[in-house]
Amino acid sequence: MTKEERLKRRSHKLLLLVLKFIPMVTALLYALNVAFSYFGIDLPVLSHIGGMSLLTWLFIYIATFVFRFCLYHRMFLYYILVNDVLNIIDYYVGIPVSTTHLIMAHLVIACLFLFLILYFYVNRNKVPSCKAHQ
Repeated sequence: MTKEERLKRRSHKLLLLVLKFIPMVTALLYALNVAFSYFGIDLPVLSHIGGMSLLTWLFIYIATFVFRFCLYHRMFLYYILVNDVLNIIDYYVGIPVSTTHLIMAHLVIACLFLFLILYFYVNRNKVPSCKAHQ
């Protein structure tokens, strides 16, 4: 294998690794931002590091199909999309609820998606606990 082929193979592996973990890290930063907002702590660095535009989201979403990622990985992207859409609606149109209620809505969304992620993860990695009696 030539040096160029090894470099290409390494960069391909690096891209897959980054595509695999960016949605999870971004979702974690979104959840942390909401949790800190609940306690009145504003950390703009979370938005700057973990913020994602819809175009970036679209690229990563399409890449999950190209590289055949499972639904478990896409659930993090769906969580990010729902949060972004809710934030965009609130920013441009305005949702007539208090900040506390809006934060609670974000927390409900996070809990719902965490449950779905756990459900799909368990179904994907299901191992029988015992053999059926014959």
